Amino acid sequence: MGTGSAGSAFKSSFSQLPEPGADWTWPANIHLLCVLCKPTARDAPLSSILTESSRIVPSYVTQYAPLVWLHSDDPFRPADLLQHIRHTTPATNQSSIPNLPKLDLDNLAILNDVDASGGRIALTSNDDITALPPWLYGSLPDESGRIANATPCVVILVEKSARDVDAFFFYFYSYDRGANITQVLEPLNRLIEDTENGMHFGDHVGDWEHNMVRFRDGKPTGIYYSQHVSGSAYNWNDKALSMKDERPLVFSAYGSHANYASTGNHVHDAALVDFCDAGRLWDPVLSAYFYHLDPASFKLTRLFVSGDNSSTTSNFTSFFYFTGIWGDEQYPDNDIRQKTVPHFGLKRFVSGPQGPIVKNLVRKGLFPDQREKKPWMQWAVGIFMFWYPCCIRGWRLWVSLAVVVGLVILTAFGVRYGIKKYRRTKGYRKLETDIPLNDLSYREESSGLHRAQDDLGTRDER
Repeated sequence: MGTGSAGSAFKSSFSQLPEPGADWTWPANIHLLCVLCKPTARDAPLSSILTESSRIVPSYVTQYAPLVWLHSDDPFRPADLLQHIRHTTPATNQSSIPNLPKLDLDNLAILNDVDASGGRIALTSNDDITALPPWLYGSLPDESGRIANATPCVVILVEKSARDVDAFFFYFYSYDRGANITQVLEPLNRLIEDTENGMHFGDHVGDWEHNMVRFRDGKPTGIYYSQHVSGSAYNWNDKALSMKDERPLVFSAYGSHANYASTGNHVHDAALVDFCDAGRLWDPVLSAYFYHLDPASFKLTRLFVSGDNSSTTSNFTSFFYFTGIWGDEQYPDNDIRQKTVPHFGLKRFVSGPQGPIVKNLVRKGLFPDQREKKPWMQWAVGIFMFWYPCCIRGWRLWVSLAVVVGLVILTAFGVRYGIKKYRRTKGYRKLETDIPLNDLSYREESSGLHRAQDDLGTRDER
């Protein structure tokens, strides 16, 4: 039997048991269960990160943190969170919300209490985004990989147990540039008009991307790369990963900022292409906010890197709980800025994304537990592009049509043959017992004898 407080609680519970032969009523039983199940100091959950005297980021988090290669031609770089908020105004249904205080990282969640009248709160640009105001471009890292005077990264440590920690590295950009005709695979690119000198579609203000590194006893075991509505996951020792000083390399795609494990062209959504190269190296943890997230209560607590002399007067946690979107809401079709891609209904400008709070931070595997559902058009495009290289492209289309026609004809003949066979056998019924041939002969002779007797009887009557 255990000792200490747990053992004492267990022993003392026996003093409350009914005497032998007494009536064991349900209140007594419930009370006993409550005593036995009551948590003690020994049973309290452990935390390897948060302590009463220290809120220091574990060294293994920064030791194995990802390094991000920004695309050499991408003009939209990582952006400061606070500057983004200051260049936007909260709006709902395309109308600004009045009588709000000055917003920052410490009070952004007050927007959750605003009546959105059936819509959602959107941090809407104060400027016409078609003019691409300077604040949308973000900042370039210096030679050391640090982005000075800006904090575009948020690191959230989800401590699922004293041994298991998921470290999320969120990267923020003020603008996401979608694909244009050069990023659409054939033959679908022929259906998209190259209007307005290579118009991009799917652009939006605000962009959150992330990696997640899973740790077990302070050692990395796997990593997840976010890519549009999906992503990729790898074991830590996967040869597909590139490392620099034990840190995984991430290649940020041109415009979209989707994260990949290698350079080159990457197909997503069946028909679109992301371009990645090793342009400028960014070390996100050099310009980041760090937090601890309790998976049970969803309480966010700010952490600090060892040796960091930053002021602790502000927690900068309110922005995390903001459930609105970090950019303009999709413009209506009658807005002069909005354009629609023919045949597919894709919009030039779409709504901005929600923040880290909706990124499935408490998950079982490396992938999110809940994945975004694809619209029917995307499913149709995926099926078409799957068959296109082998069965639809060029002369293969005629071969495929001939095969399909042949199968239809064979099926028709098969059905016709089956119907004829069914009609031929319809009405036939197998006898349950066989009749010997000699029985048949006897029956025939008996039938003849009966007929002769009938004839004689008829003659006598005459």
